[in-house]
Amino acid sequence: FFLNADATINLNMAAVTVAKWKAIALIGLAGAEAFVFVSSSPRERSVSTQLASEYGASARTRTQDDYIDINRESGGPIVRYGPTIRPLSNVRAPSLDEIWESTMPVVVQGGSLRTWSFANPQVDAVQVLFKSEGRPIDADIDLWNGPDNTPHKMRVYVEDGALRTFNAVIGTPRGPNTVAIRNIGQLEFPIDAVVRPDMQDGLAASIASVVSKSEVIQGGSVRTWSFNPVVQSVAVIIKTDGRPLNSRIELLMGPNNSKQVVEIYTEDGVDRPFFAIVETREAVGSVIRIKNTAPLEFPVYASVAPYTLGEYDFVSDSYNLNEWPML
Repeated sequence: FFLNADATINLNMAAVTVAKWKAIALIGLAGAEAFVFVSSSPRERSVSTQLASEYGASARTRTQDDYIDINRESGGPIVRYGPTIRPLSNVRAPSLDEIWESTMPVVVQGGSLRTWSFANPQVDAVQVLFKSEGRPIDADIDLWNGPDNTPHKMRVYVEDGALRTFNAVIGTPRGPNTVAIRNIGQLEFPIDAVVRPDMQDGLAASIASVVSKSEVIQGGSVRTWSFNPVVQSVAVIIKTDGRPLNSRIELLMGPNNSKQVVEIYTEDGVDRPFFAIVETREAVGSVIRIKNTAPLEFPVYASVAPYTLGEYDFVSDSYNLNEWPML
């Protein structure tokens, strides 16, 4: 009797176990069907992965609306190819070579300080240019506006001052103003400096004429622009909506290989925006990297576009030389 009872209990437990696993299997199938979406049209189906969702991307075919049509004659990221070095600006401003030929530079020895004062209130912008005999450039630029008031500061580093000169325009409203340049390099590294007023047809107007759009760089963010070797120089404009400006501009060739670095501070990005021409000659695969070093509450607006073009001798015959992408 006891043996028959034990066998009956074992059979009942086995039946309960089988029923339990069947129920779990049915629940799993029902849960899987709840997450399956069957599209009525094959065109509505899309492929997504976890990697794509993490980076905000989706696997879909680009349409015409995804591209921006840019006028090739406006000097934007795509411009018409030219056989010789020529500026893309429609403003007849003196070139950098003409500025150096027409102006006597001042030699700033290593560790010394030189100042240029502009008492005329009509001078609302000043050109600042550096070069050397091929040695590095390491200098500080300060704009003095009244006693103990420095509304604009820059730290400039250039690896080769003969191959890539430093060229910038700083705003000097509400004069008188004084531009102070301190060569913080050693005595063996003198620099040639040119500081002169920037008039209405100067570098600032020429730089502004080649840019077609600006991009917002939030505080702490980084933005990069890559350029074709045919681009000999790049126009850069950085400004704000009236808030302070803190940024770092780098010319890169290769991974973290900085050929030129400029650190900028401006107390008002509207009155004193930053205009510069960065020379990218002999730089295959050059990249302009701009980092907003300010907090999140201080965004900046950056504009970067090709400024001058040069010859490109090793182009394959398969390329169309009439249209050559700059970016």
